[in-house]
Amino acid sequence: MINIQKYVRAESLEEAYRLNQNRQNRVLGGMLWLKMGNGNVNTAIDLCGLGLDTIQETREQFAIGAMVSLRQIELHEGLNAYTRGAAAAAVRDIVGVQFRNLATAGGSIWGRFGFSDVLTVFLAMETYVELYKGGILPLEQFAAMKYDRDILVRIIVKKTPGDFAYRTMRNQRTDFPVIACGLSRIGGEYRAVIGARPARAMAVRDERGFLSGGLTEEGCRAFAGYVAETVPTESNIRGSAAYRTHLIRVLTERNLAELRGRR
Repeated sequence: MINIQKYVRAESLEEAYRLNQNRQNRVLGGMLWLKMGNGNVNTAIDLCGLGLDTIQETREQFAIGAMVSLRQIELHEGLNAYTRGAAAAAVRDIVGVQFRNLATAGGSIWGRFGFSDVLTVFLAMETYVELYKGGILPLEQFAAMKYDRDILVRIIVKKTPGDFAYRTMRNQRTDFPVIACGLSRIGGEYRAVIGARPARAMAVRDERGFLSGGLTEEGCRAFAGYVAETVPTESNIRGSAAYRTHLIRVLTERNLAELRGRR
């Protein structure tokens, strides 16, 4: 159980940042994972009044506020048109609609959870995060950083021409994924992103040129095998390391087949 001593609805990012410098204070986000923990919170910091609950689309990018819900991502026509449905595919099996109406994009990205579908799918895009003090950083760099006391303001997805696919394996539909697999082709570069391994998602690029001749069956098999060999996996209650490695190969091949079928 979480015991909160004081609640503050921040009136500015500066106020939220200042309050968050105290290690006994916490930013609430959607408060879905936070409430499952134990301990005392001196001051709970709510960002709901800062206008961070919208997805702003321009010709160049999507700017996704930290307080945007996963349900908003699931239903956003522009984002899903750009990602060929990959954004919706990544979040639609996260618990249920009620949960996705509350869970926030900022909380999911900030948490950098090993099981995160959200982190996995956004790593497959040209994505950046905007931090209040830290500025704008590539998501891949942010995902590798240690936790600090900054405030995540928004997630920025550049509309770089590309193609995307997303698949997971779950023991049951609304469970955490056993493995998550995003795939993208951006500017001629193929990238597989593997999450729920069960550590944080990581990206593997086609540095050896398996797909340089196009999406041939032989090239797709070779790249899928390379991804499976490259990504470290571990065992937990949802699956063994060997099973996860097998799934990486299978899901990567299926994502490549989906891209091949669109051409």
